[in-house]
Order: sequence, then structure tokens, then C-alpha cells
Amino acid sequence: MPPKTLLEIRYLPVTGAVVLGIVFLILSLALPEDRYLNLPLLLVCLGVLALGLHDLTQTRHAVLRNYPVAAHLRFLLEHIRPEMRQYFFEGDKDGMPFPRDQRAIVYQRAKQALDKRPFGTQYDVYQEQFEWLHHSIAPKAAAPLDNLRILVGPDTAAPYAASLLNISAMSYGALSGNAILALNKGAQMGGFFHDTGEGGVSPFHRRFGGDLVWELGSGYFGARAADGGFDAGRFSEAARDPQIKMVELKLSQGAKPGHGGVLPAAKVTAEIAAIRGVPMGQDCISPASHSAFSTPAGLLEFVARMREMSGGKPAGFKLCIGHPWEFLAICKAMVATGITPDFIVIDGKEGGTGAAPLEFMDHVGMPLRDGLSFAHNALVGVGLRDRIRIGASGKITSAFDMARVLALGADWCNAARGFMFAVGCIQAQSCHTGMCPTGVTSQDPARQRALVVPDKAERVTNFHRNTLHALSELVAAAGLSHPSDLRPHHLMRRASSDTVISFAQQYEMLGVGQLLADPDSSPFFREAWAMSSADSFARLG
Repeated sequence: MPPKTLLEIRYLPVTGAVVLGIVFLILSLALPEDRYLNLPLLLVCLGVLALGLHDLTQTRHAVLRNYPVAAHLRFLLEHIRPEMRQYFFEGDKDGMPFPRDQRAIVYQRAKQALDKRPFGTQYDVYQEQFEWLHHSIAPKAAAPLDNLRILVGPDTAAPYAASLLNISAMSYGALSGNAILALNKGAQMGGFFHDTGEGGVSPFHRRFGGDLVWELGSGYFGARAADGGFDAGRFSEAARDPQIKMVELKLSQGAKPGHGGVLPAAKVTAEIAAIRGVPMGQDCISPASHSAFSTPAGLLEFVARMREMSGGKPAGFKLCIGHPWEFLAICKAMVATGITPDFIVIDGKEGGTGAAPLEFMDHVGMPLRDGLSFAHNALVGVGLRDRIRIGASGKITSAFDMARVLALGADWCNAARGFMFAVGCIQAQSCHTGMCPTGVTSQDPARQRALVVPDKAERVTNFHRNTLHALSELVAAAGLSHPSDLRPHHLMRRASSDTVISFAQQYEMLGVGQLLADPDSSPFFREAWAMSSADSFARLG
């Protein structure tokens, strides 16, 4: 550890114990008559120093490694958490209660701790928006975890059997190297995929060989030409790596849909420059839109090129639903060209683990369940749903979160914050400052050392396995054999104090080919369908 590090405020208890210990030792030697006072104080300082050294060298708790001695206060508060109702029983900004903190659920499952609670639910079950899953009088046996997979791209040269729960897109740079290592090692041990995020495939993604989905954003990092455009040769060379199982084109993300990003030149290290294929000394710009295509048909042709250039691996795209007619334009282009992606990932506006403008986080883009239901039914309406798999991403941390989106049409789920919690994130809200207390998002080597890769990788695997086990039990309790059997009518929502509706009543369900045969029969889709064109994203009329 660099000497300057010990002078940081977070190490004050340890450095203070050293300094005071020396002072009390000198006083004990210089003033023998006061030893009865100075020696006990010296012993206290030695005890604090011993505790600090233990905290710095233990591997289980990242906060203690970065905040020796002081962080014990946090664990004391965790120990008495049943009395801390504000900590564990709080509401979100929209009024929807979170009786059991999301982090608590993840931590318990990641640490293999008991995830049971006494005295029933802490939700107000008569409050608006409360939701539940119907159970059956004749429950089934829980499905084995090995069966909780979905085959993506069955007609491609390299189809991939994806887990129903995977690591969502988080780039190296946004996360630390140790966090990426722990996530990928956990994915490798648990047999699920790790989405790279748009920052490219880094050496940290490759070290342990966990399955990767390469996300290609508008900056084309990892396949970037000198002018900032798409370099087909670089993409083809990189995408054929056997560790990369699928390739994904990012159109938008839930945290800030329609907004590009800039990594200032001062933050572009030599390592990041090499990974992203950008020059040193210049801002790393991720534009708001793509330069490789400009029409719905062009988008599909580009996805088809990605499939071909990757050696026949499943190829798809990810987006947060915005203007409904734009997604319907893509659907019309699928019908017109005969080109379909192998998968589409729907990202909800409520998702996102990185920093974004407040207005974008709060008020831009369609929430996950609304966007997912819309996309699923649009594909059903044009008769193409059976050819395309759908992934769902956006604030998914529990088995019930998964059940809701699977019932609305998702084939699998991606989670970001859940896996961040598993590697130690405590939501300190300092991701953008480089001062992450657990080393999850910091590029500071001294802070990163707090995140011990083998320990956190095991927790990633535990969280994945235990959450899928909980999902399997939920599905069995509903009398179903597999999560793919979940339908909107299996879930209910309290619409008001005296009204309860099913998800099937809340969301319009289209019949196969309905948009092609009779688009006017759908009140919700009718207007947007008329506004869409396979030749342009622009609104007609």
C-alpha cells in the first residue's frame, strides 16, 4: 500500500492509533509515575491498530478493506437492522414501497444467508400498485435449474443456450477491473453470460473465460475506424473469438435513451484507448445515434452483417422503447425484407447503474413492463414472435421481478444492479467520482484492492443460483412446469383501493398476425401502426 494512502481520511483510525500509540509509549517511558494512565491508553491504541490491520488484510468485506475500523459501525447497524425501519422499510420516489431493501435480498442470496423473514409481508397489500402471483391448489415440483435456459438463434451456425438470468451491460471503465473480473469469473462458474457493455471487450472480460455477449454501441468501441465509424474488419476479427457467444447492437439504454456519452480526454488511459480503439489525448465520444445505418431496413441489414461477420453467432439489438411507431417501423421492415434479429433486449427506463442526467433518468423512455409488453405484442401482431427471442432488463433483482417480465413476454432477464450488489456495491452514489467505497466502480488501484475477486465471484454465482431456485419455486407454486408457462393472467395488480386487475387486463394482447390482417382492430396499436414505415424512422402523417 503506498505511504500516501495511509494519510487519507478513511485510514484515520489506523494512522491515529499509530501516532497516539507512539505518543503514549513515549509518555509511559518519560513519565513512569503516570504509567497507570498511559499504558491502558497504549493498549487501546494497539488494539485499534490490530483491528485495522486485520480489516486491511481480510477478504470478505470490501468496505472494511477500504475503511478499516470505521466501517464496523456499518456492520453494527446491519446487526440491529430489525429495529431500523427507515433503513429496511422505505418507499421509493414514486410511492411504491420496498419493504425489503433490494440490497438485503441480493446480499442474503450472494452470501448464502437465510433469506426468510418472520411475521408475514411488510407490504400494505391494499395499497395501489401492490402486485402478486396466483398460486395453485395443485403445485408442481420445482424445475431443475439446468432446465432454466432458452435457446437463442436456433437456426444460426452457433446457437446459444442462455440462462434465464444473466449479467446486464456494464462497461469496463464504468466498473473497475476487479469488478469485471469477479463478474466474469462468477458467470464462468455459474454457466451464464456476461454482457460487456458498449466499452468493448477488455482483458478483464477475457481472463476467466466466462461467456460474453459483445455489446456494440454507437461509438463502435472495439470495432472503431479512425474516423469514428464502424470497421467491419476489426469487428469480424474480434467477434469470432469463441468466448463471445452473441453480438448485440445497442440502439439506446434505459438510463439515458436518446443521449450519447463523452469520456473526457483526461480519463482516457492508455489501456482504455487500446480497448476502445480511440486515440489518446482526445475526448472519447459515444454519439446519440448510429452512423452505420439510418433506416429500419438498414438497421436489420446491419444486424444481419453482424451475424455473418461473427461466424454465424446469434445477433440482435437492444433498446429502450421510445416512439411506438419507430419500433413498429422496424417490425414492418422485418416483414418487408424477411430479415429478423435473433433476439431483442428491451431495456426499461427505470434501469441503469451509471450516471445520467436527472431528466433522462426520471422522465425519458418507456418503463420496462410497458415497453416489453408493447414489443412482445408488436412481434406477435406481425407473426414473427416465434423467430425472435426477447431479453428484459431494468431493475431486476429478485425472482418475482423475473416472473413479472417473463409473464409479459420475456424469454430471459438481464440484471445489472443485482450483480453489482453481489460484488459489494452499497449504493454510495459515488460511481462518477472515483471514490467508490467498495472498489466496484473506482479505477483507483488502492480502492480496487478492497474487492477480492475470488470471494466476490463466488457471491455472483450464489446470487444467480439462489435467485433461479426461488424463481423455480414460484413457478411450481403457481402449478406450472417452467417459467416459460407464465402468462399475464397469472399476475394481479391492485389498480385502486377497491379494484384489482390482471396483467392481461392491464396490457393489450394481440393475436398472431393481427397487425397485418386488421391493424384497426387494436385501439392501442392502430394509430402508431399508421404512422410507421419500413423505409424511415420518421413519423408519417
